[in-house]
Amino acid sequence: MLIREATTEDWPAIWPFFHEIIAAGETLTYPLDLGKEDAQGWWYVAPPNRVVVAVDEAGAVLGTAKMNRNHMGNGSHVASATYMVDPAHSGKGVGRALCTYSVEWARTSGFRAMQFNAVVETNTRAVKLYESLGFEVIGTLPEGFNHPAEGYVGLHIMHKAL
Repeated sequence: MLIREATTEDWPAIWPFFHEIIAAGETLTYPLDLGKEDAQGWWYVAPPNRVVVAVDEAGAVLGTAKMNRNHMGNGSHVASATYMVDPAHSGKGVGRALCTYSVEWARTSGFRAMQFNAVVETNTRAVKLYESLGFEVIGTLPEGFNHPAEGYVGLHIMHKAL
């Protein structure tokens, strides 16, 4: 698996699984009806932020990550990231590779920490992955997320010092 900078030419490969994940409404706080053009604008962040894709040896997109400053101004020393893995490639280490890559990006870019603002507590695979990479739950917003099957569940704030 190779992780490389995403280009606009990658969007047609990203959009189907991006849309599937968002429309399911189980893991991210994006609008469920987010359209293709608006979604691309939300995902493709301007430098010095980054968007990358994980691709297989044939060049097929397996997943993507958006890496950015968590806050502006005096909070701009903390990074954040969002990950999407094509469900067809779930469980194959794509998420771990993207998360590991983003932590290294943040570290080499001079960030002092990484923070995830809204990790849905029922997304246990993501929580376990992040914890295995050194992130800690530092707080939970009770009932901060309306899960389509579980009802109102918590949103974790997760942190890792770099």
